[in-house]
Amino acid sequence: PAATTAGTAQPAAPPAGPLGCGGQSGIMGMFPFVLIFVVFYFMLIRPQQKKAKEQTDWLKSLKKGDEVVTTGGLIGKISGLTDAIVTLEVQEKVRLRVTRSSIAGKAPTPGSPSSSTDAAASK
Repeated sequence: PAATTAGTAQPAAPPAGPLGCGGQSGIMGMFPFVLIFVVFYFMLIRPQQKKAKEQTDWLKSLKKGDEVVTTGGLIGKISGLTDAIVTLEVQEKVRLRVTRSSIAGKAPTPGSPSSSTDAAASK
């Protein structure tokens, strides 16, 4: 003979929100996603865009006589330039035509730290 009283009844759970957030508004539920996007923008996307802009500006400023390295690893001195093509002199009377976009950067100098660590590693 167990008797139930109205005072011991459990209250009903609140209805779930649109994303199953347990009653949070839609904006508060999206806040973590917005925060992650902002972090990705400032840590990954923006620096990548800045680096790409610097590279294109540097490629536009190339001039005859600059020593450069290609993405394939060839080192040469610029002997001719057009809007899209760079002529590199890799050895006396040996010239190669490459696209301007295949220029990776300035050629390393013999006394640079990167070449001295390569020499130390080969010993």
